[in-house]
Amino acid sequence: MKGLLLLAITIISEVFASTMLKLSEGFTNPLPTIGVILGFLNAFVFLSLTLKSMQLSTAYAAWSGVGTALISIVGVVLFQEHFNAVKLAGLLFVITGIVLLSLSEEKAQAADHASAKSR
Repeated sequence: MKGLLLLAITIISEVFASTMLKLSEGFTNPLPTIGVILGFLNAFVFLSLTLKSMQLSTAYAAWSGVGTALISIVGVVLFQEHFNAVKLAGLLFVITGIVLLSLSEEKAQAADHASAKSR
């Protein structure tokens, strides 16, 4: 559970940093530029903490996938980017992949737990 909370902070930090990247206008706007630096720094710190309790493959897939989905929503809501059926399908594939990776990790952990009990 702690890993999921740390991962959520990682994702929110990355989405914040990416949004600030758009607002920085090529690093010419100082406040958003500082937001980019702080957001990505925070994301990497929390990702490293997440990896203490979560598999790399699952954590990274969730970070990039959920981050991509959220930044797509930010793009549509804040920057009036287009949203269509193809983009929706792509996001659904990403989310499906993350769910499958998470289920795979849970199954592996359950098998490890059962194996440890039988020893």
